[in-house]
Amino acid sequence: MMSRKAAFAVAAVISAVAATSVLAQDPIAEREKLMKEWGQATRPVGAMLKGSQPFDLTAVQAALDIYAKHAATMPALFPAGSDGGKTEALPAVWTQNAEFNALFVKFGADATAARAAITDEASFKANFPDVVRTCGTCHQTFRAKS
Repeated sequence: MMSRKAAFAVAAVISAVAATSVLAQDPIAEREKLMKEWGQATRPVGAMLKGSQPFDLTAVQAALDIYAKHAATMPALFPAGSDGGKTEALPAVWTQNAEFNALFVKFGADATAARAAITDEASFKANFPDVVRTCGTCHQTFRAKS
């Protein structure tokens, strides 16, 4: 497990790199687009976790790939000043930015680790909840309840 100090350092590096590579004209619209992609990838996988849809390793791997990819991009989509307008992001995103960015690092790392560990339904049920838990942690602290 990555130390908190190391996670913050990695988050800072990812933010700096992503900020130079992401040229979003509208960071709110771009982050909402990526969050919707996460949601679309999560719905069938969540149904598999609940047992209401058959296990599909390809769909699970695709979801985890999307999580990891967007986790690396997301921090740059919350620049200072992007807290206005229609957004569910709470002020804590900017006042606790290092913690916020570290959660994206953890989410990406969790998704990558789960991608390697999940080979069947049993390993899916054992590993996927940890990925979802990290996602939920961010929502609890940094997203307005709708």
